[in-house]
Amino acid sequence: MASGILGSVDLGANSDSSVYTVPADTYSVVTVSFCNRGSSTASVRLAVAGSASPGANEYLEYETSIGPNGVLERTGIVAQASKIIVCRSSATSVTAMVMGIETAVPAA
Repeated sequence: MASGILGSVDLGANSDSSVYTVPADTYSVVTVSFCNRGSSTASVRLAVAGSASPGANEYLEYETSIGPNGVLERTGIVAQASKIIVCRSSATSVTAMVMGIETAVPAA
């Protein structure tokens, strides 16, 4: 099982990016960090979704503002197998990184 940095994406403006997908037969405990490298405020979205296009009920953050050179971090996110961490930014100056650990689901 993997641990450490599980996925990282330099986000494009106004498009969803699948940063990390939980492998089959595992669950993951992750932290998602957004880093705004730009000189203007950026708005971000974060979802734990069943597909690359999140539904309204899958967002943890929605249009949350990050100031210039700022960081937003969400910790303690537990996601089951096949869930996708989907991130979005209003600016091209934002990096999204998923860090954590994958754990095998115990046999029944």
